[in-house]
Amino acid sequence: MTAKNKSSFGGSFHLGRLLGIDVHLHFTFLLLLAFIGLSHGLAGRSAAAALSGVLFFAGLFVCVLFHEFGHALAARRYGIGTRDITLLPIGGVARLERMPDKPSQEFVVALAGPAVNVVIAAALFAGLWFGGHWQPLATLSPTHGNLFERLLVANVFLVVFNLLPAFPMDGGRVLRAVLAMRMPYARATRIAARIGQGMAAVFGFAGLFGNPMLLLIAVFVWIGAAQEAAAVEMKTSFAGATVREAMLTDFRTLGPRQTLADAARLVLAGSQQDFPVVDGDSVVGILAHRELFLALREQGELTPVADVMRREFAVLSADAPLETALTPENVAKGLAMPVLDRGRLVGLVTAENVGEFFMIRAALQARGGRAALSPGSATPSSGRPPRWAPPPILGRQPGA
Repeated sequence: MTAKNKSSFGGSFHLGRLLGIDVHLHFTFLLLLAFIGLSHGLAGRSAAAALSGVLFFAGLFVCVLFHEFGHALAARRYGIGTRDITLLPIGGVARLERMPDKPSQEFVVALAGPAVNVVIAAALFAGLWFGGHWQPLATLSPTHGNLFERLLVANVFLVVFNLLPAFPMDGGRVLRAVLAMRMPYARATRIAARIGQGMAAVFGFAGLFGNPMLLLIAVFVWIGAAQEAAAVEMKTSFAGATVREAMLTDFRTLGPRQTLADAARLVLAGSQQDFPVVDGDSVVGILAHRELFLALREQGELTPVADVMRREFAVLSADAPLETALTPENVAKGLAMPVLDRGRLVGLVTAENVGEFFMIRAALQARGGRAALSPGSATPSSGRPPRWAPPPILGRQPGA
């Protein structure tokens, strides 16, 4: 999300900012703590047992938070910022602004998190050993034993578990980085994703006969691996493509002094949902589909477009790489993005037409040819007639 102190996970609230990174906590984590406290209290039949359980899991998630900061600080070393860190019941998520460019960098960033847990475990071991508080591991259980020793064991488990080659966990990313040093990045991702989904199937099967938490982890790993593989496939397909090749060129605009009734007529007349609002030669806003219907109900059809339009929106350059339209900030806004060429509105980019561009290009590439999708090009680089090209610019220009 681009909004300050707002996580991408619904139901999260802001805890604070540490080392320039916003930290969020999902509300379900508090429910988990309450459940743990209750279960420990029932098992130990005392308030002290309940408090011990809550402290253990709170300490565990502090370790998880440090784990995520390990990733974030390693990424910062390569000039990659971190939007935020969110603590969930199944662990933590650090949202990097982008993935590292080189496999060696991803290797370091992926290992940085488990390395933090190794350091924590070593520090706890040293403190327990030299303090004379070490006790046999056989005496430990989820509800009994030395708090710090249990945290030590938990950190060792975090290291081992996170380094399993189950993409998109840390071990899967390490595997992808190693494979990408020897083969194309997309192929390395596909292999790592398949291995991750295979391990997810094992987790799920084991969860049916044992720990139900494994079922949740299996779903997370399966979906995460599929999404990562799809994202890399799309990024690979877009390599070398510009915004101009994928933009929507048959579109309508509104003026700020037009009314919502005018906008409603445009919606009924075609399939366009979001409309650029232009004043002279400048794009001054976007009238979004959702806001249009909400304002019609609450304010009426004579309301000026200027009173409803969004004034914060992404603007793309026609000759910019298409990948710039797919940044998390732009995707999070979920709006049509105006495309400018020398300050002039020439197109729109929406999620729908980017998806269609991806499917067309993938279909052409599957036939063994290079998709020639540049508007206005008579022949592609091979010299053969183009198989497909988008129509010329038909959109109404500013002020039309």
